[in-house]
Amino acid sequence: MATLSVHATPRRRSPFRSLWFQVIVAILAGIAVGRIAPATGAALKPLGDGFIRLITMVITAIIFCTIVNGIAGMKDAKQVGKVGGKALLYFEVVSSLALLTGLIVGNLVHPGSGFNVNPATLNAKSVLMYATQARATGVASFVEGIIPRTLLSGFATGSILQVVMVAILTGFAVGSVGKHGEPLLRVINSATGVVFKIVDFVMVLAPIGAFGAMAFTVGRYGVASLEPLLRLILTFIGTCILFVFVVLGSIAAFYRFSIFKFLRYIGNEIVLVLGTSSSEVAMPSLMQKLENLGCSQATVGLVVPIGYTFNTDGSSLYITLAALFVAQATNTHLSLMQQLSLFGVAVLTSMGSSGVQGAGFIALAGTLMVVPDIPVAGMALLLGIDRFLSTFRALINLIGNGVASIVIACSEKEVDADTLRQAFMEAQQ
Repeated sequence: MATLSVHATPRRRSPFRSLWFQVIVAILAGIAVGRIAPATGAALKPLGDGFIRLITMVITAIIFCTIVNGIAGMKDAKQVGKVGGKALLYFEVVSSLALLTGLIVGNLVHPGSGFNVNPATLNAKSVLMYATQARATGVASFVEGIIPRTLLSGFATGSILQVVMVAILTGFAVGSVGKHGEPLLRVINSATGVVFKIVDFVMVLAPIGAFGAMAFTVGRYGVASLEPLLRLILTFIGTCILFVFVVLGSIAAFYRFSIFKFLRYIGNEIVLVLGTSSSEVAMPSLMQKLENLGCSQATVGLVVPIGYTFNTDGSSLYITLAALFVAQATNTHLSLMQQLSLFGVAVLTSMGSSGVQGAGFIALAGTLMVVPDIPVAGMALLLGIDRFLSTFRALINLIGNGVASIVIACSEKEVDADTLRQAFMEAQQ
């Protein structure tokens, strides 16, 4: 596939024309509209939702084309299996570190102390929907949902894992039939370039989408809704920062690249996620930027889509920290064994609800339902601020999957420290 650059340009240009600057201005404008005219801000929700749908409509096509091209080019099932196995092992380790980080911070900071909430006074009906979804997205249903009913079912429903499965099978099939598969591979290769060009067109609307999403959030929930739970919000943001620079930063340093330079490299994607509270909108451009760094199509095509299900670091941080917050706010004491049990359950629930809207909140519901010591009704305390917390969950998920792709690519010797350093320097010019 010809190398396409979604955001990077060969020469420095005015910041006023940069996507990150335009999105930041749009976010500030959205906050102003939501604060001054809440009803108007809430009514602008379709702008944000519409932009997210424009991006998500091409995600399955990008994943399919990228994986098929990469696997057919490899022509080696063992190599694909090795990359996939490394990725899943990495996801499990890092997600567990995220869960453990949330648990440690929750015990040190005690964000829920002082609330003294009686669970009986909370509106349990407000979290019933999430509890129902948590039951419906158990591990068995999750595994069953990976297999599509037809080859096109995953594309119709937008199920990333189903598309990944079909793409892997197609890639192996195209590669195994030799010359007979070359015409189809050329078509898919051309389609990849066309789909990424569609993303280029859609990204022009990113400031409008960010404006609508932020105006709705502030207009609907109000800045005042943050005040009673400000300690939890600040604790979670601090935990996210700690995880990125200590945990992910240490992993990056081990593979000899700078986490700071990487964050700058994906600056447009970071700002976009902050504006829309969705990590999916940045997936296409993240994948392209990772390829521009030297990561192979097959590695990026496997690691990023699968990572959006199995490597949800932001959601993992949230589950354990929020669970401890609910326990502390309702004066529920948890012993060390109970907390270890919470950790063990969260390892499963953090994956079981992925791919569902509000996945972090649903995974939390699933966790508390299995750990009966913490009242599920206490989640009602979080409903008003979950929209704000989900923004940072999505951001950490994005950064975590970007780092994961580079780590796997480095382990496969597709890129090295010198290559990454040079690519980061060129992107800044």
